Amino acid sequence: MQMIKMLTKQMNQAAGRVFGMTALIVFVATQCFISKLCVLDPDIWWHLSTGEWILRNGQVPHSGLFTYTATNHPWMAYSWGFEVILARFFDNFSFMGLGIFGVGLTILLALSIFYMLYRISGRFWVSWALSLIVDLAFMFNVAPRPLFVSVISIAFMLALLFQAQRTGRVQLLYWLPLIFLFWANCHIQFIYGFGVLGLLAGVNLLQHLTESLGWHPEFLQKPTLPVVQPLAVLGCCALVVCIGPYSYHLYHEVYVLSQAKYMYRMVSELQAPNFQSYNQFLELLLGIAAYFSIGWRKKIDPFKLALLLCASLFAFRTWRDGWVLCVIAGAVIIDFPVKKAEGDRAAFLTLREAAGVTLATVLLLLVSVRATDFNVRGLDRAISKTYPVDAANFVRRTPLPGPLYNSFDFGGFLTFYLPTYPVSIDGRTDIYGEAMNERYMKTEAADPSYTSDPYLKEAGFVILKNTFPLSKLLAVDPRFRLIYKDDVATVLARNF
Repeated sequence: MQMIKMLTKQMNQAAGRVFGMTALIVFVATQCFISKLCVLDPDIWWHLSTGEWILRNGQVPHSGLFTYTATNHPWMAYSWGFEVILARFFDNFSFMGLGIFGVGLTILLALSIFYMLYRISGRFWVSWALSLIVDLAFMFNVAPRPLFVSVISIAFMLALLFQAQRTGRVQLLYWLPLIFLFWANCHIQFIYGFGVLGLLAGVNLLQHLTESLGWHPEFLQKPTLPVVQPLAVLGCCALVVCIGPYSYHLYHEVYVLSQAKYMYRMVSELQAPNFQSYNQFLELLLGIAAYFSIGWRKKIDPFKLALLLCASLFAFRTWRDGWVLCVIAGAVIIDFPVKKAEGDRAAFLTLREAAGVTLATVLLLLVSVRATDFNVRGLDRAISKTYPVDAANFVRRTPLPGPLYNSFDFGGFLTFYLPTYPVSIDGRTDIYGEAMNERYMKTEAADPSYTSDPYLKEAGFVILKNTFPLSKLLAVDPRFRLIYKDDVATVLARNF
């Protein structure tokens, strides 16, 4: 009888885990199906164009592509790994490839956050619930893009760091160079990972130094890791980053991006959070809960406190980086010490359970796809309502003398859909520089100086978003004439 009860309990636990993981994946995927952000993000198009260029030419670019205003400007496709994978999906599955890739990357992100929380705590349902809160706090604010690689990488990194610090097993840190090798070839925010690892090594070193001097406050946790190995791993990761087509030049690109100022006023996602959506309130609550978790312990962990403070600075400087606080806060909260019942740490998923999750997920996603119009026709409609598809088709049918002057938001899409005309600007703010970016924003906003804009003066024709003031001004400007207009875009040709 006791054996039957035990087997029944195990079966119920297994069924619960299968249900929980299936529900998490289906929820995340369905949100992607509904929003269709995987094809509506302005930046995904120039990422796709770059990936296609790399595959065609067998090399990475070092100067401006797809634009005539910054052709000779130095530029690195620092997300080249992401872009090549994206281009492969598109080559094999067309627009559905973009959708499949975006949904798959989002699911992988959700699973990475759950795995991090479970790896730290060993508690399935607590990790499941907290991962859902973390997902809701940031995931659906940002489209699937190279940024997701940074979130996935830092989730695995934190799982290793927290476990190494708790157990004293410094050998766990030896996996970090592999993470950085992948990370640095997919997204420039690998530098955030350096910050986290450097903070661990620095705080650990400082604690050992103060202990050697005979000073260690009772309210602080004692260091559990040796001094040399974390510093050695940090140095190794710094070298591993150079294994790639851009080698050590990636560090210079980090410096260049750090000097940008105007784009933080120009791009909405780079501005401070305005707390007009529930996501940002969840982010704030996660941060508060994480600080409470640190303060409630008998002894404060200086590394976790310093890490949380740094994450807060990044998150409230620009809402795009809110993920930093959400993920780190989740890791800190789940590491809260509790008395565990015997056998509370269950297996992550057995092979049989994983098969059950896969089967159930596939069946439910097929239903969800049909219900949300996530197919070629649905994606095409969504793209056509957001980007100048019909306007570009008009230009294809009626070739116009260039160069092209375009809206900032349309630039990335036009690099892909109208490749015969280099764009005047797109989402790659680093390639154009501060002065050019500021000039474009003023012109699009119909600043009086638009009449002297050198790029507008040179333009043979213009494709602008209807909602921009400039499109209304140029419609009555004697230098241009309206030749096409729909619900999305306006096309004007120069009067030669």
